Amino acid sequence: MNDYFHSVRLISNRCKGCVSCAKRCPTEAIRIRSGKAQIIESRCIDCGECIRRCPTHAKTAVTDQLADLAGYAYNVALPAPALYAQFSAEISINEILAGLLKLGFDEVFEVAQAAELVSVAIHDYMDRPERLRPVISSACPAVVRLIQVKFPELIEHLLPFNAPVEVAARIVRQTCSQKLHLTPDQIGIWFITPCPAKMTAIKQSNDLKSAISGAIGISKIYSDLLKAIPSISSEHTVLQKSTWQGIGWAMAGGESGSLHELNTLVVYGIHSVSNALEQVVMGKLSGLDYIEALACAGGCIGGALNVEDRFVAEHRMKQRKRKMPFGQKRTLQDKPTGYEQEVLIRSKQHAVEPKPVLRLDEDIIKAMSKVEEIEAMMKRLPGFDCGLCGSPSCYTLAQDIAQGMASETDCIFKLREKVRDLAQTMIELANKLPPSLDKDTS
Repeated sequence: MNDYFHSVRLISNRCKGCVSCAKRCPTEAIRIRSGKAQIIESRCIDCGECIRRCPTHAKTAVTDQLADLAGYAYNVALPAPALYAQFSAEISINEILAGLLKLGFDEVFEVAQAAELVSVAIHDYMDRPERLRPVISSACPAVVRLIQVKFPELIEHLLPFNAPVEVAARIVRQTCSQKLHLTPDQIGIWFITPCPAKMTAIKQSNDLKSAISGAIGISKIYSDLLKAIPSISSEHTVLQKSTWQGIGWAMAGGESGSLHELNTLVVYGIHSVSNALEQVVMGKLSGLDYIEALACAGGCIGGALNVEDRFVAEHRMKQRKRKMPFGQKRTLQDKPTGYEQEVLIRSKQHAVEPKPVLRLDEDIIKAMSKVEEIEAMMKRLPGFDCGLCGSPSCYTLAQDIAQGMASETDCIFKLREKVRDLAQTMIELANKLPPSLDKDTS
């Protein structure tokens, strides 16, 4: 397996060795060793759950910065719809977009516009008789990665479309190249992201090369943007071109909002998504047509790189919805054509591939032997899944022991048994001293 870029990183000197992150990681990618958390890169899906859960803020996300714009002749900002939820509804979307221009971007293109195109394409795709049921949204990169590492049998159910941000980037790159006569390496396209998984999807080297140059976390740009907005004239050029159909993608239910006639399921929160996908694998949700799955609570407004509480963000988005023209949206008559259609569809040569995370051994005989060792170890371990051993569960500890990465006495309960047995043995030995060493009690 090739190296895989990860946005989520550990700040070692802040880590206190608690098990909060290990217990909440949906793919069991974290271990506590020598008093510090360790991230197993092959298992990590960059969902940001550990960032939210760490009480000492020892987890962080690596993203790009505004200073990186200097490396390009022309820079375009792709603001996520979730960015709008970070500001009071009294601040218009147009002012937010104008603020991005104030920060040094030459142009803005709303990801919400691309989301509208994808919405129309999804509606059209769901009419195809040959599609598998249920179709699973491919918009959330953390969910796609979850399926790759944990539910590879569901890969064929993924919607074969690029995410809206990738669609936006391809449209922008093509139009900017044509109108400005610039080469691709002269154009910087920057996603203003609410989550680390988007950064990973852009920077990873294993899959299709992204048309996006980089991603800047909303939390990194928020303060500068907030300062820039008050200086913007209300007569500024109209920049907002999106409708609620695309902006609504920031919240759970926004993507599947146009599929009213279909049997859809909206599930958010990475653990809930994992549980729902497990139900699909077991055949318990076979009657569904479409699953909108989002790793973050409430959707992208709950992303780990946002600054506002997700309930506040949701309230603000609802306020914005009330202010927008009712019923304004794209229709099936606006189906993408030409290059817009080309950038929507993920090509077959760059299809999503499974990424197995637990290969016990290359030798099948040795691998089977380790499976037997894991099963035997599970019978000896207490099954409390307390996490005090540094592994998130007894089963993962058994796997780690089979792989030579842990020992049975890492389990505090097994260690206590060993100590108790050793103490009893010492007492028994003390009572069996040879006559030459035994004290005279007469």
